[in-house]
Amino acid sequence: MTSQSESTVYIETYGCQMNVSDSELMLGKLEASGYRQVDAPDVADVILVNTCAIREHAEQRVIGRLGEIKSHMKRGAILGVTGCMAQRLGPAILERASHVSLVIGPDGYRSLPLLVDNARRGARTSSTNFDLEEQYEDFTPRRFDRVKAWIPVQRGCDYRCTYCIVPTTRGSERSRKLDDVVREAESVVAEGMSEVVLLGQTVNSYNDGVNDFGDLLRAIGGVPGIMRLRFTSPHPNDFSDRVISAMAETDAVCEHVHLPMQSGSSQVLKRMLRRYTREKYFECAARLRAAIPGLSLTTDVIVGFPGETDEDFEETLSAVREIGFDDAYTFKFSLRDGTPATRFPASETVPDDVASDRLARLIESVRSNVRDRNLRLLGQRREVLIEKEARRGGLLQARTRDFKTVILPGERSMIGSYATVELTGTTGSTFTGAVVRERKPLPMAV
Repeated sequence: MTSQSESTVYIETYGCQMNVSDSELMLGKLEASGYRQVDAPDVADVILVNTCAIREHAEQRVIGRLGEIKSHMKRGAILGVTGCMAQRLGPAILERASHVSLVIGPDGYRSLPLLVDNARRGARTSSTNFDLEEQYEDFTPRRFDRVKAWIPVQRGCDYRCTYCIVPTTRGSERSRKLDDVVREAESVVAEGMSEVVLLGQTVNSYNDGVNDFGDLLRAIGGVPGIMRLRFTSPHPNDFSDRVISAMAETDAVCEHVHLPMQSGSSQVLKRMLRRYTREKYFECAARLRAAIPGLSLTTDVIVGFPGETDEDFEETLSAVREIGFDDAYTFKFSLRDGTPATRFPASETVPDDVASDRLARLIESVRSNVRDRNLRLLGQRREVLIEKEARRGGLLQARTRDFKTVILPGERSMIGSYATVELTGTTGSTFTGAVVRERKPLPMAV
C-alpha cells in the first residue's frame, strides 16, 4: 500500500461556489495530512467527487461520472462522494455503487483524513450527520483560484422554498463570527489576491449575533488590499436599509447584485414560498439601483413550476423586460424528493413540452434584452480584473466591476492585474476589449 506521505488526491467539483469553497477546504485538510493534489483521477490514490443535489440532472450527471471513474481508477484507489448529493442519499450511494468507499456530507469534512485512512483499510463509511456548530474555522483552504477568493460566511438556510433541497442537504442557517471572516480576508490579501466573494445560501441574512451583513461588508471592504468585494446569493427580503447603505458607502463593493427572482408572478412566488410578491421584488430592485448608480442586476428564473399558468408565465416575461436584467440563469422546474413541492397535486404538473417551450421563449427574451443593453455600452471604458486565459488561444478573460465578461489580447503574465479597457465589440453576452492602461495589484505571494 502507498504510504500516506506519498499519497495523492484528486477532487472533482459540481454545483455552486459553496461547493467550490468546500472542495478548497477538503483539499487544504488533506494536504495538511500529507496528501498531494493531482489533476486527473486515474493517477490519484484518493478521488473525491464533490456533488450538487439542486436538480435531478446534476445527480444523474454525477452517477454517470462515478461509472466513468470506475473504469479508470488505479488499483487500490479510494473513491468518495461528498457534498449535497452525499447528504441527501447517504448510504444508498454505497449500496448503488460498490466501488464507492466514502459518502460524506458538508458537515463531515473534519474527519476526512481519518475516514480516508479507514477506507484504505477496507472500511466503507457514510457520514451525513449535521453539525450546526461547524464552521471549519481552523481549516486552511487550498484555493484553486489565484485571482479571487471565495469566502463562506454562512452555512445552511432557514428559508423553506418549496422547490429547494438546500435546507435538507445543508441544515439550518448559521453565520461565522465577523472577526473570523476578517482574518480570512486578511490572509487572502497576504496570498496576493485582491477580490473577495462572500458566500452564503442567503448571504445578506448574515448575522453573527452582534453584526449584520452591512457590518460585514464595511469590515471586509476596509481590509487593506481588498479592491473588489462581491457576494452571492442574496435574498430579496434581506436587503435592509443598513445593508444597502453599506453597499453604497463601501468603495470595494462592486456594482453588481445577483438577485434571484425565480418568477415574475406573485401567485407562483407564493406557491414557491419565496415570501415576497412581484411588487416587493420590483421595489427591492429599485431601492438597490437608486442607491448604487450603474448597478448591474442578474437573476435566476424557474419556469414550469407546478400550477404555473400561461398568464403567470407572461408575467415572468414582462418582469424580465421591465426590470432589464444584465443576464439571467434560466431553468425548467425539476422536482426533488424531499422538497415540499412533491406534495402539490399531480394535476398541477406543467407538461414537459409546455415547460420546454416557456424556457425557450424566456431564454430568447433574456438574450434579446442583454444584447440590446450591451450594444449601448460599446465605446465605454471600464476597469477590469484579468482573471484567466480565455478558451481561444492568445486571449485573456477579464471581468468588469459590474460583472461583464471582456475578452482581450494579452500575455499570461497579465493575469491578476487590473486594466482599463475600451469595450470594442460584443457577441451579445460577452465583450471584446482593447487595453488602454494596465496597472498591477499587490505582488502575488509565493
